[in-house]
Amino acid sequence: MRALDRKLWRDLWHMRGQAIAIALVVMCGVGTYVMFLSTLGALRVTQDAYYREYRFAEVFATLKRAPESLRARLAALPGVERAETRVVEQVRLDMPDFVEPVTALMVSLADDAPHGLNGLHLREGRLPLPGRPDEVVVSTPFAKAHTLHPGSRFHAILNGRRQALTVVGTALSPEFVQQLRPGSAFPDTKRYGVMWMGRKALGQAYDLDGAFNDLALSLRPGADAQDVIDRVDELITPFGGLGAYARKDQRSHRFLDQELDQLGTLASLFPTMFMGVAAFLLNVVIGRLVTMQREQIATLKAFGYGNAAVMLHYLKLVAVITGAGVLGGTVLGVWLGAALSRIYMEFYYFPWLKFSLEPMTIVEAAGASLIAAGAGTVVAVWRAASLKPAQAMRPEPPARYRETAIEKLGLKRWLSQPTRMILRHIWRRPLKSALTVVGIALACGIILTGLFQRDTVGYMMNVHYGMAQREDLSVAFTDPTAYRARFDLMGLPAVEHVEVFRSVPVRLRHGHLEHRTAIRGIEAGGELQRLLDADLRQVALPADGILLTDHLGKMLGVRAGDRIVVEVMEGNRPLREATVAGLVKEYLGVSAYMELTALNHFMHEGPTISGAWLAVDAAQLHALYGELKGIPRVAGVAERVQEIRNFNRLMDETMLFFTYVSTVFAVIIAFGVVYNSARIALTERGRELASLRVLGFTRGEIGYILLGELGILTLAAIPVGLWLGEGMCYYIAHTMQTELFRVPVVLVPQTYAFAVAVVLVSAALSGLVVRRRLDHLDLVAVLKTPE
Repeated sequence: MRALDRKLWRDLWHMRGQAIAIALVVMCGVGTYVMFLSTLGALRVTQDAYYREYRFAEVFATLKRAPESLRARLAALPGVERAETRVVEQVRLDMPDFVEPVTALMVSLADDAPHGLNGLHLREGRLPLPGRPDEVVVSTPFAKAHTLHPGSRFHAILNGRRQALTVVGTALSPEFVQQLRPGSAFPDTKRYGVMWMGRKALGQAYDLDGAFNDLALSLRPGADAQDVIDRVDELITPFGGLGAYARKDQRSHRFLDQELDQLGTLASLFPTMFMGVAAFLLNVVIGRLVTMQREQIATLKAFGYGNAAVMLHYLKLVAVITGAGVLGGTVLGVWLGAALSRIYMEFYYFPWLKFSLEPMTIVEAAGASLIAAGAGTVVAVWRAASLKPAQAMRPEPPARYRETAIEKLGLKRWLSQPTRMILRHIWRRPLKSALTVVGIALACGIILTGLFQRDTVGYMMNVHYGMAQREDLSVAFTDPTAYRARFDLMGLPAVEHVEVFRSVPVRLRHGHLEHRTAIRGIEAGGELQRLLDADLRQVALPADGILLTDHLGKMLGVRAGDRIVVEVMEGNRPLREATVAGLVKEYLGVSAYMELTALNHFMHEGPTISGAWLAVDAAQLHALYGELKGIPRVAGVAERVQEIRNFNRLMDETMLFFTYVSTVFAVIIAFGVVYNSARIALTERGRELASLRVLGFTRGEIGYILLGELGILTLAAIPVGLWLGEGMCYYIAHTMQTELFRVPVVLVPQTYAFAVAVVLVSAALSGLVVRRRLDHLDLVAVLKTPE
């Protein structure tokens, strides 16, 4: 073994505590990077393979009713590779041993082409036989929620007629990777599912034999999707077309894509923060190690080692520490990535998961770590390596201590001699002290970034479900219904208060920007549904004009007073303009609102509603469910309590999983930073403290001198760290603004207290370790070092 290599391993053994702490910080950065990238890669590969193998369509359209003969004209459009017509209907189910109303989307299967677009991946059983009106395939999540298997039976309301259905299979489809009930942002597999029935049987049930109301298209390579959509709209508009849309706007795919984009953002953000802290630590540790080894470097150069050899030696030291962190981080990241992927599989229903670690992910993580570590140390190493041997052999000039500003203010007599030594040492080397403060502050700030999402989830839930949506039940009708249905609902048992709404699907346009959503007409002065401004104060509905959620306004680039184009996506699809009356604050989804009467007038219709919100007596809820099941025009019922449970389940198992992981990593980083600061201080001041012991200072006094400095720097770093943490939280929140939900920055006092407590406990533990080493300081060995 070469002499420099032996020196490297001896240096590593001597600074093993600091090396382990730095390696743990690197491990956290690599672990988060590998976790996110492996999960993201697995989901992307699985998504692409699933879409391709099961022929996920690229253009979709819904209409009222069109003859099957239109299919040939659609298939002949330029750019269209394949056109499939379908029957799709919302149905109500009566599930055995389940008292609450259940709804499902019933989709037809081609009797003569079972391997068409949006193919089924059968998990159990078989497909329905042609012409059998009593056979269905149910989605696997719904089947699991209700313990359904081939042979299970239940009843459904098909076009007003009660029909017994037999489950012949369970399956998954790329069209429903995310199964969401219309109007809901979270899956509820017990109360909403997807089912498939033979085309002829479903068409006959809904008087659509020889006709269709839904369309799926695949495109030729290189085809312009928007051009195809425009041509499709021209053909289906006379048949009540609601507007064709591309795969990117398909609800299931859009939510999945936004989730994966957000995952990619986190994959670049958090590892960058951790790597930055690791680079900072390495710069401080190696820089000071090099400073302390000036004479060794001079000796090496005197024996003929050049600048390159000396630099390579210290860079090897950095590489060994970093390499250990990369190895540990890779193993940890793969384990966490597999766990996170399984969680995503609970919400996005794929038939398989192709989880594997791409070699390039490890290369990227290792490369980023080494570059960050090298960048953090190369300047310090080059400064020492470039010294002339004779200059490097000279010890550094003695320090000049002066009175600090505090002493000059006349407080000197109130300060003990050890306290004055602490203050003068901090004042003598302000840059070193500032770097220590910055390092501890970064650790404190990272703890906040790990915890703020937990606070955010509670705040979002309180605002959305506590202040804005206050109903107990929401009821949706199969079709727009006369206003008098409100009084029918008022007469039901348990119903204490009713507020009604009208929902109209629209495409909003402003300039070249557009977005598909729904305008919801609500009653002014309502108590069950309230609109809030940015300060969470209730917003009064204007008699005219339209209110947009703030995120939708940003997506369209509009503000109060602007005019937008409203293309209605139902009926005869009128095209009108409306004035934006204002913006409202919502954290879930994007919507538009109008006063109910104004929306009815805007639609040129009489008093019409699409559903209602109910306040009910919980003691009579089961009786109310029974009544609602018996009303044919009720398409579905959603319970607010259940929505809250679904919200919590989604957040607990996805966002909060990462919160726990990042919090643990942040605690490790905090301890690593504080511990390194304490050990570096001991290494630098060992001879000075030993001299004080010889001069008669007690162990307690020299311990106070060393740890008092660390305590002052830690206390100074805490407010800086909290400020930095808030800034990082705002940046993270800014990157997590999606159509599904927006993340506000909410930090409760307990979070600040936890971050402060972690830093203080880390400082206390580090102080105990350093104090123990200080108590066992070999005075003779330390004082043997030359002047």
